[in-house]
Amino acid sequence: AGLNVASKATNIYANYLEKSEKKKLEMFQEVAARCAAQQAADPKNANAYYHYAYAIGRYGQGISVTKALAQGLGGKVRDALTRAIELAPKHADAHIALGAFHAEVIDKVGAMIGAMTYGAKRDEGLRLFRKALELNPDSAIARLEYANALVMLEGERKMREATALYEKAAACKPQDAMEQLDVDLAQAELEE
Repeated sequence: AGLNVASKATNIYANYLEKSEKKKLEMFQEVAARCAAQQAADPKNANAYYHYAYAIGRYGQGISVTKALAQGLGGKVRDALTRAIELAPKHADAHIALGAFHAEVIDKVGAMIGAMTYGAKRDEGLRLFRKALELNPDSAIARLEYANALVMLEGERKMREATALYEKAAACKPQDAMEQLDVDLAQAELEE
């Protein structure tokens, strides 16, 4: 359990608070290595897979999604999140992350290549966001990521729906400091 807490804390700090891009990428690599070892020692620990996927997914965004996909990180993210959901079907954050994976891949390489190479599908990504909100109806991050996916996948056609999701995320009552970061992010998105 302590490794999961350390991995989550490091991922959140790196993603939201760390200013140095170099340090941020190093932190994500550290979490990924720690989680890979944790998976080997405890293969039924859903969070070891989730935090691994989060770390390498954010790392991939930091080096560019295109470079990350070329390095094979896309398949690793997808497989780790799929495993996390298999082990813990009610893991809302894993549903959110896998939905974001589908949207990011399609946004970067297109629907056809995304589906053929990475199994990324628009409808599956959107379904995962709806499932995450069903599992955690008060989640600001689910709304944020869902809104981002709608913009990536549908563009201006879904801007009104995306804005409504940002507004709902900004109005969420945070349960902890991490959720406050998500609410703050939603409020910043609305100000842009």
